[in-house]
Amino acid sequence: MSSSVQALELRQRQLRDGQDEAMRTRLHRALSWLRRAGQEDDDDDARFLFLWVAFNAAYAGQFTDEGKELLKARVFIDRLLALDHGRRIHALLFQRFSGPVRTLLDNRYVYAPFWRALANHDGSERWKQSFEESKRMAMRALVDQATDICLMLVLERLYVLRNQLVHGGATWRSSANRSQLRDGVGLLGTLVPLMLELMMEADSAQQEGFGPVAYPWLPSMQADRA
Repeated sequence: MSSSVQALELRQRQLRDGQDEAMRTRLHRALSWLRRAGQEDDDDDARFLFLWVAFNAAYAGQFTDEGKELLKARVFIDRLLALDHGRRIHALLFQRFSGPVRTLLDNRYVYAPFWRALANHDGSERWKQSFEESKRMAMRALVDQATDICLMLVLERLYVLRNQLVHGGATWRSSANRSQLRDGVGLLGTLVPLMLELMMEADSAQQEGFGPVAYPWLPSMQADRA
C-alpha cells in the first residue's frame, strides 16, 4: 500500500493548487490516514480502523449524527461513480474482489438486523427474512452489475464491522471475526485509494458538490497549539 500512497501524495501535490479548500482538506486528511493504515502490516484490526477513518475523512460533512452516516456515504458514492468514467470501481467489485464481496454479503455476523434481533430477544426470525431479501438484492445487483447498489450493500456490512471494533464489541485479534476483517481490509485497502484518485480528478464544479468539510482547519488552531 505504501507505494500507492506515495504516488497519490505526489499527484495531490501536483493538483492541489486547482482544488478548493474543502477538497484539499479532505484529501490531505484522508491520505494521512491511508498512509498510517499502510504501516499496519501485521494488525488487521488497526489497519481496518485506519482505512475506515481515511474513508470517513473523504466523505465527512458537517455534524451529522451517526445514524445518518450511511446516507451521507450513499451521496458520496453517487458522486464518485459519476466521476468514474473508466468504471474502475465496477471492475474492483465485480472482478478483482467478487469472491470477498459475495462472502461479506452472505455473512450474517456483519448484518445489522441479526444483532438487533439478538439484543431484543426477537425470536420471530424476521431478521432472517430480511437477510435473505438482502442477499437476493445483492445477487440481482451482481447479475445486473449495478455498482451503486452492490457497493452500498458492501459498505453496510463493513459499517457493522466498524461498529463492532469502534464500540468495543470485538476482541483485538479475535479469531471470531478474522475472515470478514481480512476481506474488509482487502476491499478498503484498494477501494479507498481509488476513491481518492477519483476525487483528485474532479473539476471545480464537481468539487463543490462534495460540500463543506467537517471540522475545518482554522488559523487559530495553530496559535492555540503554540
